[in-house]
Amino acid sequence: MSLTADIRDVLEQWSAPSGEQDHLRVLFAAYAGAHDEPGARACAPDHVTASALVVSAEHDRVALVLHPKFGRWLQTGGHCEAGDPSLADAARREAEEETGIAGLTIDPEPVLLSRHPVRCHEGGHHLDVQFVAVAPAGAEPQCSDESDDVRWFALDALPEPTDDSVRALVDAARSRLRGTPSPRPSAGVA
Repeated sequence: MSLTADIRDVLEQWSAPSGEQDHLRVLFAAYAGAHDEPGARACAPDHVTASALVVSAEHDRVALVLHPKFGRWLQTGGHCEAGDPSLADAARREAEEETGIAGLTIDPEPVLLSRHPVRCHEGGHHLDVQFVAVAPAGAEPQCSDESDDVRWFALDALPEPTDDSVRALVDAARSRLRGTPSPRPSAGVA
């Protein structure tokens, strides 16, 4: 299956946790269906991206990166690459590159979607499909040249500055890992 086919399949099949998230799913799916390569950075003004919240093996911490362009602590993620076979694989690749943690186990089912403005195309947006990745026991993140810093943070002690979309993603990941409904599934609508 190609990356484009996987993007379309994921967005058509995903069971959104809320009405707002389903609205985003429908919007993302329509965009993906209307473009030959919706995951390509050249797709403008919007394009599908993949991110992953890296959770410790004990499910009690998350690895966040201090993003140099935005000056905020964020989950890992970014643009899909031509060699990525799926959105989940793109999210895992980005997470491993940005944290230096090899052997991440990624849940192939997205937890949330987020649409946010970006600088790659004027007036453009990332249509971000967000996953959860679990690190091997004892893993320690290492800062890459794509970040100003990367660290573990307790689930209930997220750093500042961060934003509500990251907090919603942490809540959704915590719920996914515990198998309970997410308390804040509406983040990410822009």
